[in-house]
Amino acid sequence: MLKSHLNSVLDELSAREPIFHCREFGTSREDLPNMTADDFWEIGASGKAYGRDFVIENLLERYKTREPDDWSCSDFSIRQIGEDLYQLNYVLQQPGRRTRRTTLWRKIGEAWQIVFHQGTVIT
Repeated sequence: MLKSHLNSVLDELSAREPIFHCREFGTSREDLPNMTADDFWEIGASGKAYGRDFVIENLLERYKTREPDDWSCSDFSIRQIGEDLYQLNYVLQQPGRRTRRTTLWRKIGEAWQIVFHQGTVIT
């Protein structure tokens, strides 16, 4: 039962990665706060930490241009770390760069909310 549940969650969340690049889940000033926890933050592949407001403002600018179509995700894994809280891990391949990614996702009712995200360059 638990394995089946985790596989279902893995399917649901891997379809949402890379985060903020699956535009069908929302791109507006109203959508983005609903997609992220109030205390959301991330550590970029550069090592810099970014808060929710900074990320949202940058996303609104990014969404004015076409989404790259040469990115791919692989090696997905998931674990449940709390009640309705999951850690999704994967590798993101971009032209000239591979990063290992982790996103903490919280299920609130029927909606998913991003709590934390980190990208680390694979050398």
